[in-house]
Parts: sequence; structure tokens; C-alpha cells
Amino acid sequence: MKKYIYILIALVMFSSCESELELTSPSELTASGFWDTETGARTAHTGLYGDLRSSNANFWLLGEMRSDIWGGRTYESPSNESLIESNITVSTAPFGGWAGIYSNIHKVNDFLINISNISFVNEDDKNHLIGQAYGLRALYYYTLLKTWGDVPLITEPLNNVDPSSLSKPRSPQSEVMTLIKSDIEASLSNFGTDDSFFNGSNVYWSKAATLALKGDVFIWSGNLLGGGTSDLTIAKSALEQIASLGVELAPNYNDLWGASNEGNSEFIFAIDYAQDEASNLYNSLTGRSTEINPQFDQDGNSMSSFVISGANRYGQSEKTILLLDDNDDSRKAATFIRLYTDGVGYPTYNEPTYFGSIFNKFLGRVDGSERIFDSNIPVYRYADVILMIAEAKNLLGEDPSDEINEIRQRAYGANYVAATHEYTNGSQTANANAILNERYKEFIGEGKRWWDLRRAGNNYVINEVPFLNSGDEYKLLLPITTDMIGRNPALDQTQGYN
Repeated sequence: MKKYIYILIALVMFSSCESELELTSPSELTASGFWDTETGARTAHTGLYGDLRSSNANFWLLGEMRSDIWGGRTYESPSNESLIESNITVSTAPFGGWAGIYSNIHKVNDFLINISNISFVNEDDKNHLIGQAYGLRALYYYTLLKTWGDVPLITEPLNNVDPSSLSKPRSPQSEVMTLIKSDIEASLSNFGTDDSFFNGSNVYWSKAATLALKGDVFIWSGNLLGGGTSDLTIAKSALEQIASLGVELAPNYNDLWGASNEGNSEFIFAIDYAQDEASNLYNSLTGRSTEINPQFDQDGNSMSSFVISGANRYGQSEKTILLLDDNDDSRKAATFIRLYTDGVGYPTYNEPTYFGSIFNKFLGRVDGSERIFDSNIPVYRYADVILMIAEAKNLLGEDPSDEINEIRQRAYGANYVAATHEYTNGSQTANANAILNERYKEFIGEGKRWWDLRRAGNNYVINEVPFLNSGDEYKLLLPITTDMIGRNPALDQTQGYN
């Protein structure tokens, strides 16, 4: 009985992500008559994106922090070292409340159940909102599957607090993937022929976003869950449709970053940030003026006038530094500002005088004496689509070099020399490594690298992540923590952590 007392306490405190129950509390919105009007539905729709934005820091940690990008020098005490080093046990594992994802799923379930009973002035708007909601739920369950494998499936909001119905076991990955694929098709069905971006903005889910997710999901299921050629062919087809939906590769890599560039044609779906509303997480990848101002950038320029008041909790690994150590590649300077202790200027990496780095992509803007971290953060952009097409082609035994070279040509711009930079089709393993390296350089800091390695296959993760060795494959999924089992005793432990 004590277990159910804990569950009821968690229900009362459902607004706290940290004390979140796997099955969140009943919908107070429905009970209060919130869902009587189109206005209420639109308000709830806006709330879905507020929930996603609130979860974005966890999504970033889940998708990037266990990879090989970070773990280098910081000039303040580092954060999440155990995650970077894959030092994960049942008692020390992070994200004990499923990273807050089930709270967001509850809101989407509530939305989908109740919007069907509301008449809209324009029914096409209603269908678009429903398409968005199914896409978001598929994204959430896909993130759960990639992180924990088997997870509970919950597709309806709770309407009672009967303790006997609160514990729910983990469903097999195959069933979770079936739901994800079903939600993707429901999303596409509701979008129908409507290829538009809601309110003309990429900060709302869209048909293009669902197709990008579909490609991502079907590569995962095709390569890792037995879907094989059939799923990989579906992935390739979905991804190839996106080019006709009003998105394209931006001409220059530098054209993607900063508030003035947020309406670019490459962002398919992005998390919206705004001054006095919400700041993004990248302040933690900068530092304080007391450490930064005495230093010099890689060109020997003084940083004395650099406006900042942040933290430096994550440092790029030496592997990352060396991978980007190419002055002809525009991604080098766009991604990091390297700091040195003297003003000599270092066109290539010089470890003895290297001080640390400032992450440059989402550095926000200076307003007077303050730096505002209001850069929007892409979840999918068209470069992602191009390189996933390359993945699907390679896994199907086709030549992915055109897609690899399209990204390289944009990165090098006027510096591109075919004899030096052009990629030529090789073995499937060589192609996979080339795609992974291109994605590494392209998406640093965007929450992609860990998922990229995982989607390629376990051997790529073990080979590339320095803190993982053969025999550590069970660590690719997170354990169910003791507190999670305490709140839901029907859960069993992730294999390998018993």
C-alpha cells in the first residue's frame, strides 16, 4: 500500500517534472470545461510548444552528451561528467522521471482526445493542428525508445486515480515503434495536401517535419530493428519528398545562426526562444567575462570587449578540435571561438596556449551591456535531411557521394577544390564513416551526434566514444532508476543493469 501512497503523492505534484509519474495526472482542463471552444484548443496548442521548449535542455543532453563531442577543457567546473563518461548505474543515472517526456505526452494525448469534439471556423486549421500533435507525440515516443528501449505506452489522458490502473509495464520496442509509425501516418493524413508552415513559421511542426522524422525513424527501424530494405526504402522516399516543400540548403553555413537568420529556408522545425520569454541553454557553453576578457581569439584578437556573463560547463574534446581544424571549412569559425592566452594568432590548434572555447552557433545577440540568448534551435534542418538520404542510400547499397559532397561544397564555399574535398563512393563502411564525420562537423551542439552514432549501429558507438568499450553495449540504453520503479512498480529493469 505504501507504493500507492507514493503514486498518489506524485499525482498531486504532477506539475513538477522532477517528481513526474510515468502516467501523469488526470486532465484538469477537460473537467473545467476548457475544451468547449476553438479558442481553448488554440491555447492548448500553444502550450504544447511551451512544454517542448521547457524540455529542450533534456533533449539536448539525451542526444549529444554521451557522444565524443564534449569532455574537453573548461575554465569552470564541468557539468554532467558522469554522462559524458558513460559512468551510469541504477543509483546514479540521470533523467529519473523519464526526462519529463511523459508529462508532455499527457498534454498531447489530452489535446488529441478533446480537439475532435470542437468545431473550427476553418476545419483545415483543425486538421493542421491535429497533424502537428501526432508529429510531436511520435517525436516524444521516438526519443523514449532511443533512450530506454522498452517503455510504457500511454495514448489517452488519465481520467481517474484508481491505484490499480496507475502501474504500467514497459512495452517492447517493436510495439513502441509500431505506435511511432502509426502516429507519423496519422500526422501525414491530417496534413493531407497542406504543405504549409503554420502561421508561416518554422517554430511549428509541419508536414516537412513529419517527413523528416519519418526518414529518421525508418532508418533506425530498418538498420537496428529488423525492418531491412523495406523500411530503408520508405525512409529514402519520405526524405526525398521534402525538397518540394519549400525548404532548401542555405547558401552559406553562417547564414543559419542568430536571430536575424531564424527565418532561413533550411530550418524545417525549430524551438522558439525570445527575450523576456525564454532563453536557450547555450549560455552554459560560453563563460564569464572575468575568464574570457583577458584572452585572445585564434586570430590573435583581444577578447577584452567581448560581452558575456555566462558559464563554461562543457568543453569541446580534443577530437572535436582536431576534426574542425581546417580553416577552409566555414564550420570551424562558425561553431567555436577558440581562446588562447596570448595574441600570437593560431591558424591551427596550439595546445600549450589553448585556454578553452566559446560555442558560437547560438551565441544570441548583444543588447547594450547584456547578451541575450534568444537564438532559435533547429530540431530538423535540410542539411540533416540530405545526410539522412545519404545514410539510407548507403544502407541500401547505393552511392551516397552526391549528398556528402553537397554538404561539403556548402561548408567550403569558394575554398572547395574537388581534387581535395570531393568524396568518392567507397565501401559501405567507408561511406558510413564519411557520413558520420560530415554529420559530426555539421551538427555540433545541435543534439544529434549520439543519435547519429546509435542509428549507424552499436559498433560505431563503441569505436567512436572513448569512454565505451566492447561489453558496454548495454549502456547504450539508460537504466530504470530506483525512484522510477518506486513510482511505477510494474517496471522491470533495463537488461544489463540488474
